[in-house]
Amino acid sequence: MDLALRRITIFTGNMEKMTTFYRDVLGLKLIQNDDGWKQFDAGACRLALHKGKSRIGARPPKMGFYAKDVAKTKAWLETRGARLGEIKSFETISFCDGKDPDGNVYSITNRP
Repeated sequence: MDLALRRITIFTGNMEKMTTFYRDVLGLKLIQNDDGWKQFDAGACRLALHKGKSRIGARPPKMGFYAKDVAKTKAWLETRGARLGEIKSFETISFCDGKDPDGNVYSITNRP
């Protein structure tokens, strides 16, 4: 299995201001503009804004690793000692979350 870091998600309660900052100030190209979800091209990795209250320390950014088959990748990672939550699906997007040894949250997702 090959995992590639594809996205870092920042939770924000101020979507408009954050979108303006990353698009107009930093100059990142907005490539997905959905209600509650904005995604920017940041080179080898994408930066996403997810609508939701940000609580520094309690809700830090989340790393997103792409996997075409989330269930298969989850099972493989669990054989290697990873502990992941249940797979959640919304429309065509599936993901499951885990934590690294320091408690940083990461996601295995089929979101391109």
